[in-house]
Amino acid sequence: MSALLELEDVNKDYRVGGFLDRSTLHAVKHVSFTLDAEKPEIFTVVGESGSGKTTTARMILGNETPTSGTLRFMGKGIAQVRTRKERLDFMSRVQPIFQNPFEAFNPLTTLDYYLFSTARRFLGLKDKAAVDAATDKALQHVGLSLAEVRGRYSHELSGGQLQRIAVARALIPGPKLIVADEPVSMVDASLRMSIVNLFRELRDTLGVSIIYITHDLSTAYYISDRVIIMHKGDVVEAGRAEEVLGNPTHEYSRALRSAVLPPDPVVASAIIREKLRAI
Repeated sequence: MSALLELEDVNKDYRVGGFLDRSTLHAVKHVSFTLDAEKPEIFTVVGESGSGKTTTARMILGNETPTSGTLRFMGKGIAQVRTRKERLDFMSRVQPIFQNPFEAFNPLTTLDYYLFSTARRFLGLKDKAAVDAATDKALQHVGLSLAEVRGRYSHELSGGQLQRIAVARALIPGPKLIVADEPVSMVDASLRMSIVNLFRELRDTLGVSIIYITHDLSTAYYISDRVIIMHKGDVVEAGRAEEVLGNPTHEYSRALRSAVLPPDPVVASAIIREKLRAI
């Protein structure tokens, strides 16, 4: 198996507290998993606030350096990405999508500016027609068009539309991996499953792997190929989504599941399907 992404015994510690009572916070402990380069998938990291899931995402994006352990993307250590050219190449292949679409765009700047800038920066396009074409192509993948977005500001669109534009922006460079950190938590409940379905379409049509970070077992149950559940920095369960979420063995996993889904996975699936029909 050729690996797209490898995490090998990754740990992240922080020094916290004041001058006289400093202590070590073990935010991420011994996390290991691999994504196959030849088989795009949605790999979900589930956990509540403080579980270490967002810190793990930040290390994958190269925004945090692990205290120990190794993260490799397409065989190269992420910590070894140092020069501007290396960073630009890495960012073209690994794109983030953040939690709050309203904070992703300056309200005083038109949305098409962000899309055009991304096309110019990562694709090296200068011709206006080529920039427009690349932007429109990415928007079409998320069910929008450049005509709908051109000249508009973030306050003129819904949270769901803004998150779709954020996804389109991430698609412009042609990434192999998208890291989506709580991408539906700030979107209206009625629109969440449409965004989740969009991620599945991107996996299937574009061959993009997605690391989906969430505390929401309902969407994780529906969207995921594989799942890890994190608790206080530790991975407490890992495996196929239907096994981990359908029949959890760890006490913490069972507590999460009982708080969100009915105990019978067949009933849970029926509820999710009913929600999808209502979209």
